[in-house]
Amino acid sequence: MPDQAPAPLVLIVEDDLHSCRIAVAALEHAGFRCQTAANAGEALTDLQRERPQVVLMDFNLPGLDGLQLTRWIKEDDLTRDIPVLAVTAYAMEGDADIARESGCAGYLAKPYDPADLVRETKRLLDATRPGT
Repeated sequence: MPDQAPAPLVLIVEDDLHSCRIAVAALEHAGFRCQTAANAGEALTDLQRERPQVVLMDFNLPGLDGLQLTRWIKEDDLTRDIPVLAVTAYAMEGDADIARESGCAGYLAKPYDPADLVRETKRLLDATRPGT
């Protein structure tokens, strides 16, 4: 029996424990593996240690905010091809444009339906696979 590839890894960068738990529960139920980071420093360490297939990024983080962290991810040769999904309470007109300008491949406003989170994560993952 051939070895199965591990489930795709999603890095969830979220400082709110409740929001993080919702995301982890929805994604693990859908078959993803999850790694969590509560701030930019933890996220950078996780990005260097284990390469996720998708990053979910809250913008309101302590210290370096999610927009700045996304720009850093997109400027680094080792991480620039990892899609970033903005998952944020910033839901004013123009915030989705700001997210895209920072390098996000998708945008989901809080509060969200967990099914939408799973759908957007799968969409970003599928977009990075060859032949899709």
